[in-house]
Amino acid sequence: MNNDFDTWNDFFTSLKKKDYIVRLHNFLDEEYKNYICYPPRQLLFNAFRLTPLKDVKVVIIGQDPYPNPNQAMGLSFSVPKGILPPPSLINIYKEIEQELSLPMDMTNGDLTYLAKQGVLLLNAVLSVRKQQRLSHNIKEYKLFFKDVLTLLDNLNQPIVFMLWGGPSRKLKEFLHNPNHLILEATHPSPLGANQGGWFGCGHFIKANEYLVSSGKKAIMWSNKCDETYKLP
Repeated sequence: MNNDFDTWNDFFTSLKKKDYIVRLHNFLDEEYKNYICYPPRQLLFNAFRLTPLKDVKVVIIGQDPYPNPNQAMGLSFSVPKGILPPPSLINIYKEIEQELSLPMDMTNGDLTYLAKQGVLLLNAVLSVRKQQRLSHNIKEYKLFFKDVLTLLDNLNQPIVFMLWGGPSRKLKEFLHNPNHLILEATHPSPLGANQGGWFGCGHFIKANEYLVSSGKKAIMWSNKCDETYKLP
């Protein structure tokens, strides 16, 4: 695919020519018409809206949206403010606290503050039926996600890819740029984290060290600190 895109809008415009995009839109039209699906249709591409292509510094890849009411908001692992953070997100917060000695607000699961700093919070599948995990795990999403990752992989800007869990780690096959940093760990869900491989992974400090060494501003991972924080 052509990778000479300056914005996500340019990228999405180019996809209109692809057959799989027509099939994907038709599928979503039917699903949202006939079933309760998440996130709300207008938030389906929220990650791309909040994190401009030129600003992408970190890519965190989830599986598919939360299938429960009022949780999914188009950003992987994120839930709206006022909704209790799910266990995986709590484990992410605990790791941030441990690595960076920064306080986290464990009651606020809204990760918009990260998206606005250049953290692209993607799910490999962007939608789901209520209470039915992976119900939208269709070929068309796989083709779309391959195009997204190929575009990101071909960017020259410094990017950290955080691959958590088996399905996410398999996506390395689309990542070949030696100038990017790939970090792998167990999924932060209780099932994965409690078996080892998540706590102590060091991903957040490693990402910031890489970004600073590449001339970029570190990510403020805490949702309780202001932007005056600097890495030691």
